[in-house]
Amino acid sequence: MGWEILVQWKDQSTSWIALKDMKDSFPVQLAEYSVRVRISQEPAFAWWVSFFLKKRNRIIAKVKSKYWVQTHKFGIRVPKSVAEAKRLDEANGDRLWWEAICKEMKNVRIAFEEFEGDVSVIPPGYQENRCHMIFDIKMGENFRRKARMVADGHWTETPDALTYSSVVSRDSVRIALTIAALNDLSVLACDIQNAYLTAKCREKVWTRAGPEFGSDAGKIMLVVRALYGLKSSGAAFT
Repeated sequence: MGWEILVQWKDQSTSWIALKDMKDSFPVQLAEYSVRVRISQEPAFAWWVSFFLKKRNRIIAKVKSKYWVQTHKFGIRVPKSVAEAKRLDEANGDRLWWEAICKEMKNVRIAFEEFEGDVSVIPPGYQENRCHMIFDIKMGENFRRKARMVADGHWTETPDALTYSSVVSRDSVRIALTIAALNDLSVLACDIQNAYLTAKCREKVWTRAGPEFGSDAGKIMLVVRALYGLKSSGAAFT
């Protein structure tokens, strides 16, 4: 009869879905799941699981290599860590990178809750996860320095909750713009600052505060909002 996968939907209802349909829609997630529950060597899984996992690893490796190779943007050196950002500010005689870090931490601090206690008493089920800053330069904003705090979500286990986040299709956008043009409607768009942080975190994750936390550096922090980089953040926001 073939394999079926028990799926839990957003409304908490469940249903059995054929393996072929799940593989077409969520190949990487299904491959990771099969490895975690130790069924990846079953005949129905063995012939395709390794292919998708290798493809995932190649994509991640290319993205990482491109990130580490790039050292400058618009002729301006881009740091790879908070410590390097401080050194660049000192060398340039300004505080542009540090101000970008402070601005980001002011917005993202809501995602962290200080844990009063030692690592040994962290509640069961919590996974340790590292966080780091990524940096960029916005040419359209007078070369404004930008910092973003993200989690190293690839180090944590895939949560049981849904991690898939749908995105709007090009066809939908074109249809909406066509309707607006035919009815002489104005089209407005906006960008929600730190949008993911409006949602609660679906995963149990803790991290050790780095130098970007200022006086809180070194403290244990529980991640309580959908921080960028975690596997479930996109789905939690949508």
